[in-house]
Amino acid sequence: MNTKLKGTLLRFDRILSQDLLRQVVILVLILCVIFLISFLLLNASGNDWQAYCENNHISKWTFPLYLLIDGNAFNNIYSSDNLGAGTVFIACLIYLAGTIIFTGMIISVMTNMIERRVENYRNGHIHYLKSGHFIIMGYDEMVPSFIRHIFKKNPNTYILILSSMGAEFIREKLSKSFNRELMDKIIINYGHRTTEESYHNIHLESAEEIYVVGYHSQPAHDAINVECMDCICHYLSSNGLTQRPHKITCVFKDLDTYAAFKTSEIFSDVNKLGIEFIPYNFFMGWAKQVFVKQYYMDANIPNRRIEYPSVYGDGIVPDDPKYVHLVFIGTTNFAVAFAMEAAHILHFPNFNKNKKLKTLITFIDLNADKEKDEFIARNRHFFEVQSYIYQDLSEESQVEKSTIIPPTVFNEGNGDFLDVEFEFIKGDLFSSKVQNEIRKWANAKSEQYLSIFLATSDQRKNFAMGMNMPDEVYNQGINIFIRQDRSDNFVTNLRRADNIQLPYTIITDGEEKVETRTSKYAHIYPFGMNETAYSADNKSLNRAKLINYLYATADYETYSFQDLKVLEAIDPHVVRAESDRLWKDLIVSHKWSNLYSSYAIRTKLATLRAIRGKEPDDRKKDTQALSDYEIKEMAIVEHNRWNVEKLLMGYRKARHDEDKYMNDTIHTEGLIQNKKLFIHHDIRPFEELDDVNKLDKEFSKYIPWIVKMTEQ
Repeated sequence: MNTKLKGTLLRFDRILSQDLLRQVVILVLILCVIFLISFLLLNASGNDWQAYCENNHISKWTFPLYLLIDGNAFNNIYSSDNLGAGTVFIACLIYLAGTIIFTGMIISVMTNMIERRVENYRNGHIHYLKSGHFIIMGYDEMVPSFIRHIFKKNPNTYILILSSMGAEFIREKLSKSFNRELMDKIIINYGHRTTEESYHNIHLESAEEIYVVGYHSQPAHDAINVECMDCICHYLSSNGLTQRPHKITCVFKDLDTYAAFKTSEIFSDVNKLGIEFIPYNFFMGWAKQVFVKQYYMDANIPNRRIEYPSVYGDGIVPDDPKYVHLVFIGTTNFAVAFAMEAAHILHFPNFNKNKKLKTLITFIDLNADKEKDEFIARNRHFFEVQSYIYQDLSEESQVEKSTIIPPTVFNEGNGDFLDVEFEFIKGDLFSSKVQNEIRKWANAKSEQYLSIFLATSDQRKNFAMGMNMPDEVYNQGINIFIRQDRSDNFVTNLRRADNIQLPYTIITDGEEKVETRTSKYAHIYPFGMNETAYSADNKSLNRAKLINYLYATADYETYSFQDLKVLEAIDPHVVRAESDRLWKDLIVSHKWSNLYSSYAIRTKLATLRAIRGKEPDDRKKDTQALSDYEIKEMAIVEHNRWNVEKLLMGYRKARHDEDKYMNDTIHTEGLIQNKKLFIHHDIRPFEELDDVNKLDKEFSKYIPWIVKMTEQ
């Protein structure tokens, strides 16, 4: 077979296999050719067929078609005495051709059309949604949590998943989590999230929101998601599109990547398009659920919340003698993310009275001596100011004494003023040395609020550790958080089964006494499950916008916010609209600063309830004005929080020659320039501030207003 003929056959096969419409066109052309040949053959056979047509009132132009499509036509002709043998033979050939075409080819084409339609649906090649839908780009085990969030917000919407995975595979995975009614609203389309050609088919520009999820197991996950964001921006800006999605949420896996986006304007193009950009990290998202929201949603029962216990008891008052102590087993991404989030949020007024009562965050790891160096390098400016504790409890070590490592820069009386401290312990959890240390902490319940987080990457190991803690941990009711991959069922059910009060008999001073105690596993809690990972915190976001509004409209000559009476006289809808507008124009680092301030409000509210003698869940007085005493205490707490926030976000404390408090010659322009270089002169103890500390007091005074505005 020559090359030309091969090329012709290849093109013909491609036409047949790629396009149903072309198959139909080819079939119609064949029918037309057969019709023309039939007409010519009938003309060549004589004129008797035309007489037959006149006698039976049949048009001679439709007679060949009559023979082709009517199964009884040949029988009528065959039994006619007025037609010659030649005409009957030609009619027989035409009838056979019609049988082949209509009972063979047409049925085959129709069957093929139906099968191809079904195949295209199963493979995600049919596009239905035009506007008002939500788009999820990519697929991994977190996607069900995004879908639940969307349906909770808008139960009647449609969700489109764009993925290069098999649509049948995704459909099978999702069917385990969603019923038939919800599955009917989930459309799965095949496509690549970095290919703009796919965007036309899914009508990306007219979607309500977009979630760029990706595939968590890919090594280049974050880089591909950044590329996807660039493609979306290019598509929306270069096609003259007037419609745009309201919001884009982008998932980042790596903690360092996520941290970099807190201070860089890499996605400013998204904001310029009028789209709100929200970065999301799996580990940080879970940290917010544990420390800020203090609950997660059950993956199996709709709208059921599973509450987390507070890591700071019922709220810490200024004269509380106990400090918060968080212990992380392992230095995994979970442990680091939780520790960072805790450092941002857990700040309390008892540090104002006793500088030793710092929030203590402990890492226990066999490689702690190396892991601590990486952690310190990531947060070098924090450790320029603050000392840390190191202890070697490995089997090889002969010394078990803790060592305090001083700040790397400010270690001569002008450091160690932060209210958060880190500790690194080298050792194995199951070793006698580490077990004894944990036993000692559990028995010191009068000195600390202890919580233990089992955060290694091995789910089985986490569970084994949670089941085999020293008895003192269970007896003292210490909260144990166990990282689980997918399901929380086993840990949750075990806690519920053991969460009953049982009599406990002890002998004190020769007398028998009966106390009540919960069972062994009454205080274990799961975290880190993939299917309940995403949980939007719109309340915290709205509070952050209002915080920014207060600072944006403040009088910086008197360091005061707008008068409360003036604010309360403004229509709340006007305030919210203005806060949204100001938020869009805000640089990324300031957005995160306001968000962390917002997250800490819930911790402060717990403190205020405790100061006022209220129950931890009594929110009735949260909008009550603060007293002068409460304002002062909360102002110091706010500045302590702000110090840690700035240092962990990459700012550093000003050196002697950069510090306005040390040099009167530094002018305003120089200070502004230093801040752009992430050098801040106000990173210092509260009592060393100038009049700028009035802003901390103003902010504390306006907490009830912020709460009131976000509870409506």
